[in-house]
Amino acid sequence: MAKSTIMDKLRSIGPAAIITASFIGPGTVTTATRAGAGFGFALLWTIVFAIVATIILQEMVARIGIVTKQGLGENIRELFTNKLLKFVSVYIIMIAVAVGCAAYITGDLLGTSLGVSYLFNIPENIVAPVLGAIILILALTGGYKIIEKMMVFFIVIMSITFITTMFVAGPDVLEMLQGAFIPTIPSGSTLMVIALIGTTVVPYNFFIHAQTASEKWQDTSQLGEARFDTILSITVGGLITGAILITAGALIQGTEVTSIVELAAPLEPLMGEWAPIFISVGLFAAGFSSATASPMGAAATVSSFMGWKGSFQNRKYKMVFSLVIIIGIITSALGFEPLEVLLIAQALNGMILPLIAIFIMIVINKKGLMGDFKNSTALNVAGWIVTAVVTFLGLYSFIDAVTSFFQ
Repeated sequence: MAKSTIMDKLRSIGPAAIITASFIGPGTVTTATRAGAGFGFALLWTIVFAIVATIILQEMVARIGIVTKQGLGENIRELFTNKLLKFVSVYIIMIAVAVGCAAYITGDLLGTSLGVSYLFNIPENIVAPVLGAIILILALTGGYKIIEKMMVFFIVIMSITFITTMFVAGPDVLEMLQGAFIPTIPSGSTLMVIALIGTTVVPYNFFIHAQTASEKWQDTSQLGEARFDTILSITVGGLITGAILITAGALIQGTEVTSIVELAAPLEPLMGEWAPIFISVGLFAAGFSSATASPMGAAATVSSFMGWKGSFQNRKYKMVFSLVIIIGIITSALGFEPLEVLLIAQALNGMILPLIAIFIMIVINKKGLMGDFKNSTALNVAGWIVTAVVTFLGLYSFIDAVTSFFQ
């Protein structure tokens, strides 16, 4: 088989672009803005670590999908011979991910509507359900290919808007480099460090990536293309997140913020009337892509564990996708985002993230399953380090959610 050229690899970009578009949602945008406003460039290293960790884990799940020609859920299910253990593990993860996606979809849709509301002064609870309906129609009529192209398009839009605003903000390059490569944890920043990593390493993205990679690449000779897609797409995602933090650090350090739209005012002297447009378009792209990925994550996880093939060609997959987005449409129209449900979702995801990371490491090292494509020693060292950090973060998130729930 002929060796893939760079252009071939660029044309094959897709599955990891969906992962990138998924994790750069309203939560990531807001967290990065608050991190820059609160601590300047000091927490840039957290984004660097989060991106490296995400690349390591997502490359593994893509490889699992391509080599085994199965989703991650199917491979996890086959680890168990004991029926009770299999049942408990499968349903705990499947329910936790599905509940999490359903809980977060409201915030994704409302976050997407912020940009439109800011520009045109239309209430968010009117814009959000309309956007949800558009996502539902696109997914049910266009399927995977249109979703993939749409995600790539939104990544380009986010890159243009957020990286442009970063350069316009004129940050101190030396301070940026220090923040990116010299880890520090300023007083009061521990929760922000956890939040920055937690919004990047997302449980349902593992299931999306394994499924989409197995469907896009049919042969192990294409692993290089999948790896290129993973490294490039997720690195671009890191640059976008970093650009948001840097812009906030350069312009509004030392202020309390709740949303990225607060960057528009300090950018106006530098960009004029383009400032609110750039911020709003970037926020819309981040929200719309994340709101599309959330129901996709629930559908990919459930179908993977249940053994349903064909993603958007499968009626059951579409049913799960539709159910989650319909929940988002209704709740966003009502402005309904109860703290209790979000805390339960946070606790469930905090509990399953370490579990999934450990299962990934077990599956990727099964010689009988992965053959010559199992992890090397170096990848295992990196993978277990990332898994240890993710386990700590997951447990911390779980404890934080449980204590907050009972306060």
